[in-house]
Amino acid sequence: MRQGTIPPVVAARWALWTFVIVNLVIVEVLFLTAGTGKNGVLTVAKFFGLHAAVLMMFQLLLVARLPWLDRRIGMDRLTVWHRWVGFTLLWTLLTHAVLVVLGYARLDDASMTKTFVALAGVPASLFGMLAAAIVAVVAAVSARQVRRRLRYETWHGVHLLLYLALGLAFVHQLQETTTFSSSAPAVIYWWALWLFAFGALVTGRIVMPLWRNAYHRFEVVAVVPESDDVVSVRVTGRHLDRLPARAGQFCIWRFPGHNHWWLANPFSLSAAPDGRTLRLTAKAVGSTSAGLRHVPVGTRAFVEGPYGAFTSLHRTRPGALLIAGGVGITPVRALLEEEPAGDVVVLYRVRSEDDAVLVDEVRTLVAGLGGRLHLLTGRRGEGSPPFEPESLRALVPDITERDVYVCGPPAMTSAVLSALHRLKVPHLQVHAERFGLA
Repeated sequence: MRQGTIPPVVAARWALWTFVIVNLVIVEVLFLTAGTGKNGVLTVAKFFGLHAAVLMMFQLLLVARLPWLDRRIGMDRLTVWHRWVGFTLLWTLLTHAVLVVLGYARLDDASMTKTFVALAGVPASLFGMLAAAIVAVVAAVSARQVRRRLRYETWHGVHLLLYLALGLAFVHQLQETTTFSSSAPAVIYWWALWLFAFGALVTGRIVMPLWRNAYHRFEVVAVVPESDDVVSVRVTGRHLDRLPARAGQFCIWRFPGHNHWWLANPFSLSAAPDGRTLRLTAKAVGSTSAGLRHVPVGTRAFVEGPYGAFTSLHRTRPGALLIAGGVGITPVRALLEEEPAGDVVVLYRVRSEDDAVLVDEVRTLVAGLGGRLHLLTGRRGEGSPPFEPESLRALVPDITERDVYVCGPPAMTSAVLSALHRLKVPHLQVHAERFGLA
């Protein structure tokens, strides 16, 4: 990164905050100029309803997989933000719904139960109630205690109901003349916002993957066992030199002729894209990844991506420290191919040397760069912890002057990030990505 330029992640965050603030200002203006509701409670209910609509639009953008945002922020962070915005949306919707029922109950001098039943018979209100109910169900299954007990496919299937909720919310807002069509500027604004958000989602999640797969025609050309539980798969295709992939990124891989179409996994590119092939290296931790060693050569692959901000785009310093744990070495190994000759250090944490996937390739690449490789073996709890601040400083005395890339199991990644924080490594020099779909 050139001196004086704005870091990509900072630029992306400013763009998102600007989007949020501009839309909040517009919504506040529309709320203040649209007139009050039939009573004070319904006026407050309208306030929460308008902000719930904006939160829905923001939710769509966070998961639209827009390349510009994804390469600068990363799908992992966008997914975390999507999660917290989702819970904020839930409470905003529930507050809106309760206030609507309470407002009409006071207006009609009736009980809330009777008012709720009466509102359920009004199409506009019914659509809103159904949308809120679906959001509540999805939020419930997304709670950590519940999510951990569900298979990813089950959780994902329930999560897809959110698109139905968005459609119901859109129809609900269309029929609420006090918000959607209170004025000509309001109509223009809401139509533009909904079309932009839905257009971004459809383009990023459907149109772009379909177009890329039709254009590149991905196909398996080699399956190479790396160990008893690790396998590499090479995929080729047409015009791969035009695929905007970078070392350190990952793709979501499907092999429809071998597995069901809904079975997909995010696997990192374990070699830098060369314009001819893509390589993934995976450890058998589930039925889909375990079955990769049995994928026949010639099988068509459906590839979504590339995704991720774990790339050299975010480099700020000449020196680099690359920290990997287990199969997390795959994006690090790819990054080494883009690393300029000079000061690079690799810390590779494994239980034993036999578990060190691709270690020969890593050792060769590091030697070619004139760098250092430290293979840190041992089980958790054995010996001195390798990722304590003192241990990291002993291995890499100038750690605060380097860009640090971290990829590994969640517990290891958290431990490293905590140590880097205590060592006061500047935040913009730390690059970590927790790969996953959920």
